[in-house]
Amino acid sequence: MSARPDGAFDHRVAVHGSDDEFVAVTVPFLLEGIAAEHEPPPLMISSPAKMDLVRDALGRDREQVTFIPSSSWYDGSAPNTLAKAAGYIALNAGPSGAMHAVAEPDWTGRAGSSAREIAEWVRYEAMLNLLLAPLALNVICPYDTRAASPEIIDAARRTHPTEMHGPERRVSTAYQNPMALMARLDAAPLPPRPADARAMALDGNADAVCRFVGEQARSHGLNAVEAGVFESAVAEVLHMAEAGVVYTWPLPPRASLCAQSVPPGSDNFSASAQVATSVCEVFSPTGQIEDLLIGFRPPDALEPQPGQGLWFTRQVCDYVDIRSGAEGWTVRIQSS
Repeated sequence: MSARPDGAFDHRVAVHGSDDEFVAVTVPFLLEGIAAEHEPPPLMISSPAKMDLVRDALGRDREQVTFIPSSSWYDGSAPNTLAKAAGYIALNAGPSGAMHAVAEPDWTGRAGSSAREIAEWVRYEAMLNLLLAPLALNVICPYDTRAASPEIIDAARRTHPTEMHGPERRVSTAYQNPMALMARLDAAPLPPRPADARAMALDGNADAVCRFVGEQARSHGLNAVEAGVFESAVAEVLHMAEAGVVYTWPLPPRASLCAQSVPPGSDNFSASAQVATSVCEVFSPTGQIEDLLIGFRPPDALEPQPGQGLWFTRQVCDYVDIRSGAEGWTVRIQSS
């Protein structure tokens, strides 16, 4: 049974376990994009080795495809990738956002580096079904069983409305409502604050609170520039709070996310890969944050800059967690 999901955005998963299966799914799709009127060259994001396989299979038609390595496209957080995709679509897509794209995450890099990162990418895939719904985009997301865990594969089937079975597209029986899926992710309790977290009450003096956050960030090991950016990120959250408390604490030094796949002792590993991390939590006892997509909708100016609200905060920080309920809301931010 062939099918197309509701809405204009066609978001497909292609689970495969061999190079032949990968080529069999992606090449006809790219040729379809090449033949489509009023569309830009199709985009392919994958590993260099797989892109070479596709180039060979396409022959001369490879000149009509834009190739970008996964390690270059997925080189930041999930919100960073969302911003990159929004910018690319704005600059390159045809009418109504028409474009064909193959987008394979790099599970050997940041995306697959921890359970926390995997959860971020599950959210990212789910959100695309909402944020890109009005666009005439055709996207295949390949998931290689040789690189992605069974848990990642299961999540992929829950976040893509349709699944490729060879060249055939079928409705995914595992697909879940994106809002319900994200709500479940946001319902998980945050790790408790440490007992020695520093605190400052929100008394209407946002400037003083921001200075406090910046001073604490520097004491946690961030340099002046990093602390300044973190201050600005927290300020965007403070604009939402009428009262409450701000808490800060450090995390133990960790390997840079871009270097986590480099094992200690290798020629490419050095102590300089260790980075300091500061955490800030803003709690407000008034109101609730009910918008599950807050901070994920791209503004007119995609470059992150203060004044963009939680979009800016998400772009410049590693993680932004939001919890909301009858007692108020909490936003926890981790420096980048």
